[in-house]
Amino acid sequence: MAPALRAEDVAKRYGRVQALAGVSLEVQRGELVGLLGPNGAGKSTLVKIACGLIRPSRGRAQICGAPAGSSAARAALGYLAELFRFPGWYSADEVLRHQRLVASPGGEHERHELLELVGLADARRVRVDAMSKGMQQRLGIAQALIGSPRLLLLDEPTSALDPAGRRTVRALLEELRPREIGVLLNSHLLSEVELVCDRVVILSRGHVVAAGRPEDLSRPRGVEIETDEGVRLFAEAGRDEVPGLVAAVVGEGRRIYGVRVLATTLEEEYLEAVGGDIA
Repeated sequence: MAPALRAEDVAKRYGRVQALAGVSLEVQRGELVGLLGPNGAGKSTLVKIACGLIRPSRGRAQICGAPAGSSAARAALGYLAELFRFPGWYSADEVLRHQRLVASPGGEHERHELLELVGLADARRVRVDAMSKGMQQRLGIAQALIGSPRLLLLDEPTSALDPAGRRTVRALLEELRPREIGVLLNSHLLSEVELVCDRVVILSRGHVVAAGRPEDLSRPRGVEIETDEGVRLFAEAGRDEVPGLVAAVVGEGRRIYGVRVLATTLEEEYLEAVGGDIA
């Protein structure tokens, strides 16, 4: 089975500006992948290529095995832009009525199911203007899911939400896994990506500079053991050495109140990976 998204050596140049310089990545079905990078790193260009809105200068992108931009590829993906806008006088149900544009036969049943999925089943007749930002964001995800796409492209879906709203969207994204929908999540909120994504891809100046599971990108920073004498740091130790360290400290007659294995955060790894591209 072809992955939801496959990009192979994708490059894009705008005149003298090299937006992408040979990016390769995959998003499997049912997988959530976070796309990270500073402004100008090439994230939006990659998403536009996947949507078929622009063509790469080199390489290729495929959606479920179909060339990006083809009818088959467009039918297999859903997209939510960062600065989306719905007519304020539309109700939630009316926003979803553009099903015919993606040839979805789901009708009222599909609209009801999607509104229920995003927690808006009781707001189907509420006008967009009367919705909170969080409700509009969930409605945006619902419209991106019309037609049961195999790939969902989300551009900063939680950037304008409060902590409660971000938590709701995270829970919603978790619901997509059993539906085997691949998600490429473009975000600046590293804490959100770390909580919900299976893998992350970090771009800098059009290149992939780091990729992998968040926990695999972190590096060990030692072990802290809290005793009745205070906190002791074993800077060179790792997780596998914890039992021996605890036994040794207890053997010294000390009481232990806590043990913590230290590692770098995704934020720290991100800042190191992008280096001078932060500005």
